[in-house]
Amino acid sequence: MAPKTHNLLYLSELVGLNFYKENEIFLGILMKYQLQGRYPDYNPFIPDRDTVDEYFIKTQEILKWLKQRL
Repeated sequence: MAPKTHNLLYLSELVGLNFYKENEIFLGILMKYQLQGRYPDYNPFIPDRDTVDEYFIKTQEILKWLKQRL
């Protein structure tokens, strides 16, 4: 049974994925924003549009990397 967690770093460790330190830090940033979906009263700082675009591009790169490992 899969663990009930949204901690991306913990999940990656369970399956043996090793990220570069830069990507680990970025996954930590992403997790901060995921909490709002689970806890609607949690309101993290909303970044500016350029930062959101940067996060989106970086997320796409990581997703592509993950798909290559399937």
